[in-house]
Amino acid sequence: MTASSHELHRVTTPVLEIAYHQAGTRRRATDVPVILLHGFPYDVRAYDEVTQLLTAEGREVLTPYLRGYGPTRFLDGTTPRSGQQAALAQDLLDFMDALEIERAVVAGYDWGGRAACAAAALWPERIASLVTAGGYTIQDIARSVEPAAPQAEHNYWYQYYFHSERGRRGLEQNREELCKLLWRLWSPTWPQAEEAFPASARSLHNPDFVDVVIHSYRHRYALAEGDPRYQALEDLLAAQPRIAVPTVVLVSGANGVIAPADQGGTEHFTGPCDVRTLPGVGHNVPQEAPQAFAEAILSLPA
Repeated sequence: MTASSHELHRVTTPVLEIAYHQAGTRRRATDVPVILLHGFPYDVRAYDEVTQLLTAEGREVLTPYLRGYGPTRFLDGTTPRSGQQAALAQDLLDFMDALEIERAVVAGYDWGGRAACAAAALWPERIASLVTAGGYTIQDIARSVEPAAPQAEHNYWYQYYFHSERGRRGLEQNREELCKLLWRLWSPTWPQAEEAFPASARSLHNPDFVDVVIHSYRHRYALAEGDPRYQALEDLLAAQPRIAVPTVVLVSGANGVIAPADQGGTEHFTGPCDVRTLPGVGHNVPQEAPQAFAEAILSLPA
């Protein structure tokens, strides 16, 4: 299949109509596609250059918009607008099922990296290999009440802001200003952040964006109940499951929200695991360092 990376497609899953971009062709019938997963508060534009590099090497690439972003929509108005980690992982599996993808290489950062890690841990038979920017990112909700180092707590101010109704209203009323601020703070060495932001800003106006984001940052601290349909998966993730698939961990050396020392968790990777540090790269790894991100994917078995 051949398509422009900017051509929009849609597929229906049990909960969502997921919008996605598709590009490239598989050189061999045995090749598996690459699924690239964005984070908060970004969107699929983070992967434009990575997609070009991968398709030039004969890889098929799919970049879905996560729930609450861009053109992706919930099918039912009564469905809880959950942003919990199990929902993101299930969305990835549902996306693969809807497109009849048996196995895929998955790669992501921030929320997308968490979905990729969770899927690799829960369904290793479906995940050929994994690239995760930030290390093992499955949340340990039971330990969320334990304080982090003061500098980390300072960096997480936006999460605590979202715990309050003032924060919800702030995100609703000032979403572009607030999210642009996070882009700058989290990628302090990336001069193109200001220029790149408008292309992704439109995805933040999804009608469910605020609800999904607020639920995500409350659920991870056990301040909000999850959607019951995902409870069985949350129970499995609570055990901090190991990841056995071949993995590349990308550690961003200039990450303005997560210190390099907190981007590992390599004890959770029981299969081949290559840790690569990217000096001078901030939180938005694929958009700041597309060559390194693409090389990580190409170095793994497909």
